[in-house]
Amino acid sequence: MDPPLPSYLPVVGACNECNNGYSLDEEYLACLIECVLAGSTDPGLVARARVAKTLQHSPALRARLEKAKYEEDGRTHFAIEPDRVRRVLTKLAKGHAAFELSQSCSDDPSMIWYAPLESLNEEQRDSYEANQVIQTLGEIGSRGMQRLMITQFTLQSAAGETSTLNLLINDWVDVQEGRYRYHAADYGDEWRIKMVISEYLACEVVWVF
Repeated sequence: MDPPLPSYLPVVGACNECNNGYSLDEEYLACLIECVLAGSTDPGLVARARVAKTLQHSPALRARLEKAKYEEDGRTHFAIEPDRVRRVLTKLAKGHAAFELSQSCSDDPSMIWYAPLESLNEEQRDSYEANQVIQTLGEIGSRGMQRLMITQFTLQSAAGETSTLNLLINDWVDVQEGRYRYHAADYGDEWRIKMVISEYLACEVVWVF
């Protein structure tokens, strides 16, 4: 994220290894996304000032990304390093599961998925962006429980009879507009964490029991 940091910033405690051991991977992913958006590794063309500065002061990283760049169908693409991306997404998802759901995810995720938002068709995008309608309550006292919103719908039958339906909705959390948002859901038999980075990369990490 970019300064100034939001007043509401989800933070969880972590050991030194977890807190600092992913720094290079996080730096790589941030630079990768901005280079993809710019279509270049040139710091002068990158929109985020922090990433441009990183590319200027890390010629090795810039060279690595430049080597991963290729042209296809008239567009610039970058070959990713999937293990590095997975490590960052796993760290983020574990933090959100702990902060929102009060759940400690010590095991590896059952599934990790990511793709550019623009690559999703309308149906896929609607499904991904959808809020969670609560069927079963998660950990009592968790932040996810505290965030639940009650939404009321009025239904009318073909005969003109009306009825009221109350739903509990678990909404997305915008940490920094245009930079990062996430959605943490406890479905009873699985924990599902969705994240959107720079309104470009859609990510989902799932633990199934």
